[in-house]
Amino acid sequence: MADNLCGGLPPEICEQLNKEEQFIKIKLEKRRYGKEVTVIEGVSTDELELKKIASELKSKLAAGGTVKNGRIEIQGDHRDKARDLLVKLGFPESNIMVIE
Repeated sequence: MADNLCGGLPPEICEQLNKEEQFIKIKLEKRRYGKEVTVIEGVSTDELELKKIASELKSKLAAGGTVKNGRIEIQGDHRDKARDLLVKLGFPESNIMVIE
């Protein structure tokens, strides 16, 4: 399937191109009882890839979380740390917007 998207480019280059096309939004949502949840949208359309990234973020941030409706939800306010971790995972910093 990846070959169709990238016209025969190697998978690593294809993956990097896909990361550069994504526009990621990180925002904070308030839930019941004043709980805060960091929501990350626009990372990937692939459910498996999303779960892998979510797992990585959860372990690095030492927080619980889930993947729901194509977005990653992490318990607590981790907007800045999440942005730094996504940059380390290879997403371009210019494509990541933190909504205050």
